[in-house]
Amino acid sequence: MKTLTWFIRIVTAVILLQTLYFKFTAAEESVFIFSTLGIEPYGRIGSGITELIAAILILIPKTCLLGALMGMGVMTGALLSHLFFLGIEVQNDGATLFILAVITFLCCTFLVFQHRNKISDLLKLKL
Repeated sequence: MKTLTWFIRIVTAVILLQTLYFKFTAAEESVFIFSTLGIEPYGRIGSGITELIAAILILIPKTCLLGALMGMGVMTGALLSHLFFLGIEVQNDGATLFILAVITFLCCTFLVFQHRNKISDLLKLKL
């Protein structure tokens, strides 16, 4: 099970990280998506930073739960954006972005489930 969990952590991080290039270089498709949502450029850059942080946290064993929760949040926004504003297929991408968002959401959900016993620890954090 430990090998499966690491595999899912790596897959999730890779998906989150590979989109950063497109967001941070203002690739045409990313600009189109966030313009359609009415949050270009701040939404594009902000979601990119959030995904970067989530990916890093997922790869660190002690912070995996926090990263997975962040990833679930970002992917919930992505999925809702596709379902209500963008459509499943964006600019003839064959639904690739939607499918990647579903995979990432499911992987993050798995990771949260795997670390569910640590959720109470997150609530006890003292800053």
